[in-house]
Amino acid sequence: MSIRGCTISRMIDLVPLIGEPLALDLVNTRPLLPDGPADLLATPAGLAGWLSAQAGRLDGSGVLDAGTEASRAWEGLTQDDVTAVHAVRDHVAVALGHVRRGERPPAAALDGLNRAQRAAPAIRELTWDGRAGDAGGGIVVTPRRSGPPGVRLAAWLAEAAGDLLADPGVGRVRECEADDCVMLFLPAHPRRRWCSAARCGNRARVARYYQRHKAT
Repeated sequence: MSIRGCTISRMIDLVPLIGEPLALDLVNTRPLLPDGPADLLATPAGLAGWLSAQAGRLDGSGVLDAGTEASRAWEGLTQDDVTAVHAVRDHVAVALGHVRRGERPPAAALDGLNRAQRAAPAIRELTWDGRAGDAGGGIVVTPRRSGPPGVRLAAWLAEAAGDLLADPGVGRVRECEADDCVMLFLPAHPRRRWCSAARCGNRARVARYYQRHKAT
């Protein structure tokens, strides 16, 4: 593969891989680059960008403050918030590595995910909305969590991890077959081999083309 091709593919790897179950998307924020693992959530800005890409999944999570505009939701993130998310990501990665192989995960990983959920459980907050209902008003139920943004985010992500770990299909989670990729995915089709056709699938095709022409 040409140097330019390698550069382009590495730039693609710095774009978060999303669209898998949320817990996999979280684990996949540490792609492998030529000089080692990268962390797409290393800074508040990186975490904010990833959350913006996951905006469609935040409805009903209780993470956002009431009345907060989605475009400004993550302006106040701090390094402490990043640290809280990192802790959940580490626990998910460890637990998932065992569970998807049918093995018992370390108690510390499960305890960490449980603690994160207990720190900011979602309650169903009841409020009166004069515009709701047919009789001039009605009760509105809205999920809410309390605590700093990082604590709320950690609880939400830990809950998503629980959904994945308890799913009977967790054993189908696979690692991308590219030699230089560590991304995980849950294949909808058993023949899927790559985390993404546009990422590793395309690189594999280019590499095969290069090898064929090099041999002639």
